[in-house]
Amino acid sequence: MNAKRVYRLYAEEGLTIRSKVPRRKRAWRYRVGRPRAVAPNEVWSMDFVSDALFDGRPIRILAVIDAHTREALSIAPRANFRAFDVVAELDGLARRRGRPKALKVDNGPEFAGRMLDQWAHLNGVEIDFSRPGKPTDNAHIEAFNSRLRAECLNASWFLSLADARDRLEAWRTEYNEERPHGSLGNLTPRAFAEQAQQARRVA
Repeated sequence: MNAKRVYRLYAEEGLTIRSKVPRRKRAWRYRVGRPRAVAPNEVWSMDFVSDALFDGRPIRILAVIDAHTREALSIAPRANFRAFDVVAELDGLARRRGRPKALKVDNGPEFAGRMLDQWAHLNGVEIDFSRPGKPTDNAHIEAFNSRLRAECLNASWFLSLADARDRLEAWRTEYNEERPHGSLGNLTPRAFAEQAQQARRVA
């Protein structure tokens, strides 16, 4: 039986197959031609990095950076992260620093679920999802995570979650306050952020 006969019988019987709809349809709603962040707190980028303790127990690390100043806002390790843990971390950052206008994230379940969507709606924050298979849509956090892995994760042997938290925080402080960045005019992220804040006050 050839394909034409199968199709004819299929049509005569009125058979239909429902086309499959992706579960996270919302993740398709990305913006075309994303504008660059031009001020502190305008866009935060976040993603997860995986690692393990000395005894092989896995840990996940949530990294959040400011896309304009390149500041590492948070590097938080946990045994596992769920959506409410991500929201709790964002709440803490928002209390200390103020809310961003947008969040750049990938399509992971912790980011594409209802809890983060609700948090963003209540706080007036837009969620900017990366296109599937396009990590360059969130290039700042990808570059940051590569540096974090090369300079800290691969060079460290974490004895416990508390040890990982202390070492990651020490690396974050050094990154923000002692590392000049060529993309920031050879200023550290902290110095660049302070300069940007002063410029906004003068303006």
